Amino acid sequence: MNHRTISAHIVILQFSCMLAWSISAVAQDRDQALLTVDGRPVDKDELVYLISKGKNTDTPMAGVSREEFEENLDLFINYKLKVREAEALGLDRTEEFTKEFESFKETLIYPYLIKNSLEEGELRKAYSRMQEVVRASHILFQFPPNASSEDSLIVLKMALKVRGEIENGASINELAVQYSDDPSAKKNKGDLGYFTSLQMVQPFEDAAYNLQVGQLSDPVLSNFGYHIIQVKDRQPNPGQVRVSHILVRFDAEDPTQEENARRKISDIYAEIQKESTIWEDIVKTFSEDPATNQRGGILPWFGVGNMIPEFEMAAFSLTEIGEVSPPLKTQYGYHILRLEEKKPISSYEEMEETIRSRILRDSRSGMIQSQVVAIQKARYGFVEDENSVANLARVLNPITKSSFESALEANSLEDSPLFTLQGKTATASDLAEFMKNEEISPKVKGGTFDIWYDRFVANTLAKTEENDLETNNKEYQMLLKEYRDGILLFSLMNQEVWQKGITDSLGQVEFYRKNIDRYRWKDRVEAFVVKVLDKSHLENARKALSGNGYNQGLIQEFNANYKANTPLAFQTESGIFEYEDHLVLSKANLNQSYQEIELNGTLHLVMLGQKFPAASREFEESRGLVIRDYQEFLDQSLIQSLKSKYPIQINAQVKEEAFLALNQ
Repeated sequence: MNHRTISAHIVILQFSCMLAWSISAVAQDRDQALLTVDGRPVDKDELVYLISKGKNTDTPMAGVSREEFEENLDLFINYKLKVREAEALGLDRTEEFTKEFESFKETLIYPYLIKNSLEEGELRKAYSRMQEVVRASHILFQFPPNASSEDSLIVLKMALKVRGEIENGASINELAVQYSDDPSAKKNKGDLGYFTSLQMVQPFEDAAYNLQVGQLSDPVLSNFGYHIIQVKDRQPNPGQVRVSHILVRFDAEDPTQEENARRKISDIYAEIQKESTIWEDIVKTFSEDPATNQRGGILPWFGVGNMIPEFEMAAFSLTEIGEVSPPLKTQYGYHILRLEEKKPISSYEEMEETIRSRILRDSRSGMIQSQVVAIQKARYGFVEDENSVANLARVLNPITKSSFESALEANSLEDSPLFTLQGKTATASDLAEFMKNEEISPKVKGGTFDIWYDRFVANTLAKTEENDLETNNKEYQMLLKEYRDGILLFSLMNQEVWQKGITDSLGQVEFYRKNIDRYRWKDRVEAFVVKVLDKSHLENARKALSGNGYNQGLIQEFNANYKANTPLAFQTESGIFEYEDHLVLSKANLNQSYQEIELNGTLHLVMLGQKFPAASREFEESRGLVIRDYQEFLDQSLIQSLKSKYPIQINAQVKEEAFLALNQ
């Protein structure tokens, strides 16, 4: 590893803000610090962290040599000097810095939060369940509107009664027609077909996936009511399928229409069996699905649980690409399906964000948040003043948000305790202050105090967890420090080096004049190089070019002709080149105006023109190189000035400890 290892890492910091903020908590004891910059201690763990991160590969770190360590330490010191200067200039106190850092912070903290680990568990569980599809029947017992506790008990007793009938041999599907409040039960007899994870409400899914084939659930409570569920089948998830179809519609209330449709689909099916038949033509002529009949009947990819059961089962029963199904009847009419493609269920990595989005939109998000709050309360010693909270709820639940604070004052409740968290008590006045800057969706139902109290508790616990991570989680501390210092480094470099190097035209010219020997052309030659990609057009190219030297008119004519007629036959380049450094021209005979050079199995046709001896470049010819070198000069000048401005002291003993830590 050379100096480029940490240098590359620091360049990443400069351009993508990949270094950051520090453990601002407790000042380092200077005797334990690796070094001090302007009297400010820097811990050895920061150097170890950055070098280790710079060497992060798929293979175990092999350690660093003494020479590599010293090079990286020098670069680290330069980096810390620049961060110190950025702080001295107040770049860490600007509105721009605050917004950028807070934005990064929201992203950085997420993997460390309790919520993330719980979400990850739900994601993994959902994906694990997706490896299987379940077929189930159910009977739904809904609650009446504005149901009381007694009403709910009556519904539960009915569900238990029907469950007993099924246990005694009755068919769940026949009873679904008689008892189920699911509107679809009259047609499907409670048969829901196959489904997989995230296609049913969570309580229903949990119950179904915990049942074996033939097993009957106890009453399962969901937002819809109580369900009795019986699993009929379980199969490996077949993944996704893509089919095209032909549809013949009919009115289900008209037997004559249905019979005509049945005959028509039978005739179409017989026609498809003929070898001369073209599927797309049949679809265009006969299919009554206007959304697909002009494009071969193609339907989007779908998986289990996305189509009506009979259509889905027919599609997944096809095994060979191009295989055609017999006619099948659905509520939409008669169909014939053709299999176009099949693919297995995607990997977890491919599905992760889709699963996350779906989980956060259903009831699982509320469950996760409840678990987060419960864990936070236990971890940080949350103790609620139950009597005070009950009293506040009684008085304040009927009050609107706008009247909340005045109601507190009128009832002398401002100092009423809510809860104690890590030794600090929150009061009703703290809640009122919180409410001033927050909004809650009008869809949220409940008493004013209850709604806002729950929000306040969750917000306070979240901030407590965040503060705890910043204080006690070393990995998160280092990451925050990395990003904070990286933003400062970027701002300083942009201000003092990058932008200055681009905009300081007088400085560029002065630098060019002082270093003019750097900016020289090597020996050059005018050249037109044609790389032959398709040898079937070689002879035409030879006729056009052979016997000629570099000629702008000929070059323009050749380029225009091949781009118009054979755009993939050749690649060309023309201009004045430093031939010693050119892959093809370095092999050329400069005394021949036309020649053919074979390189790595590829033929090149070359026309040469005027030769130019080595000479100084004009400033405008060298501007890009000058800016690059001038920026490097500004960077080195900045480092030298900072070393004079801010004293550096290195603790030799701690330095050795850092070296040993990197080689364990």
